[in-house]
Amino acid sequence: MFPNSSNLGRPPFLPKYQQQSTFLTKLPVNIPPTLLSPQQIVVPPFHLRSAVLSRAVLNGNIEATPAVTPVVTLQPVTYESGSPVSTPDVQTSFQGRKRQSQQHVPDDAKRQRIHSHDSDTAVVNKAVPLPEEGRRSFPASVSVPSPVLRARGSPVLLGCVPPLQDTLFPDPTEARLPVAKDQLSKQVLEWFQVCRQQPSDLDRKELCRTELQREIQLIFPQSRLFLVGSSLNGFGTRTSDGDLCLVVKEEPVNQKTEARRILSLVQKLFTTKLSSYIERPQLIRAKVPIVKFRDKVSNVDFDLNVNNVIGIRNTFLLRSYAFIENRVRPLVLVVKKWASFHEINDASRGTLNSYSLVLMVLHYLQTLPEPILPSLQKNYPECFDPTMQLHFVHQAPRTIPPYVSKNGSSLGDLLIGFFKYYATEFDWSHQMISVREAKAIARPDGIEWRNKFICVEEPFDGTNTARAVHEKQKFDMIRGEIAQAWRLLQDKKDLNYILPLKAVKQKR
Repeated sequence: MFPNSSNLGRPPFLPKYQQQSTFLTKLPVNIPPTLLSPQQIVVPPFHLRSAVLSRAVLNGNIEATPAVTPVVTLQPVTYESGSPVSTPDVQTSFQGRKRQSQQHVPDDAKRQRIHSHDSDTAVVNKAVPLPEEGRRSFPASVSVPSPVLRARGSPVLLGCVPPLQDTLFPDPTEARLPVAKDQLSKQVLEWFQVCRQQPSDLDRKELCRTELQREIQLIFPQSRLFLVGSSLNGFGTRTSDGDLCLVVKEEPVNQKTEARRILSLVQKLFTTKLSSYIERPQLIRAKVPIVKFRDKVSNVDFDLNVNNVIGIRNTFLLRSYAFIENRVRPLVLVVKKWASFHEINDASRGTLNSYSLVLMVLHYLQTLPEPILPSLQKNYPECFDPTMQLHFVHQAPRTIPPYVSKNGSSLGDLLIGFFKYYATEFDWSHQMISVREAKAIARPDGIEWRNKFICVEEPFDGTNTARAVHEKQKFDMIRGEIAQAWRLLQDKKDLNYILPLKAVKQKR
């Protein structure tokens, strides 16, 4: 356990009901209000410390109590490799005024997990309820049940994107994998099943996040630490690093000055007080500066940034794409592994980062004559409003239904088509990859796009996610690998010619 771990108590920012704000108007009206993710920025009422759901509520031994201001004392959490963060029984004293509404809402805030249908993404967390004002802002006819309690029976799920829920009651319906009949499709599916992130992998990352947040809040009491990126977006592998976003305030942070100053303090914390648990902390002064480090307990490498909240939004956008069509995740994971195997998946060395590779696959699936994916931002703008408060971002995708495509192509055919598209059809010199528009669009005439070899639009802020590819030699190497993969797969129909599974199994 990290030294001097303290209870999480202070709200991350000034309560919204003390500010003039219309943030609730940004919440999609068709989203059922449920417990917030503990990783989301929460706006508790005055004097709200960390709230937990007692086991008595879980077991149904007590009735739901009207929402009041709880005072809770959390017990220490053991920090061990591979073990989840558990919250023992606590005694909760309730003080505060009654709700104006007669509707009863349980004060049910307990650890939660991100849970996918195929149980390959599970994360333990502590959560807090919506604030009083937030609850009253919803229509009086709408109940606010706990996802933990609802999961005891058959979970209420309006869409196909797995919700944040407690895995004590896992969803019995496992996500259906695509049918693989030909050899290449079977190989793609085998790759996916071997390499996809397991619950234990995510538990280790979440355990580190929880303890780091406790320590960082001793320096920045109002901050929250988010686990983002491939760990939560559905495209994580067993070897994926962890991405962390430290949100210190709701306003933007100057990345060249303020973010670097904050990260310097975090780095100092890692090299002194936490040196027994954190190794090799290094401040990288990039456009978005980060602290890279390795957690000795989980044996996971992490990148930590400050207030890069776009990463929180695009995590759940990609998570939505990952689960609305069952061919997306296997295809993305194989492309990521292929790029890593051929050493073109490292932005620090001037090649593609994983985020750009994922967007390239999604874009290809959107531009087929019979698309396999739509533009979620166009079809569901209310779910991906870039001005939506961060603590609602994780809830919005839950309302999105599965996308039914008329395209029945196999995984093998789609993989060959991906390489063919970027080898022969996409115009690298004049076009930009846009998942937001679901098509290739003309490059903007801006400084960020000028003299760039690969242009991939970030769906929320419109920046170039592939800006690291700034040398023609690296661009030619990427294009060469794509063309070679297309020729080999078209001729051999065997994944081993571009990505030998046996070698990776032996290495692991």
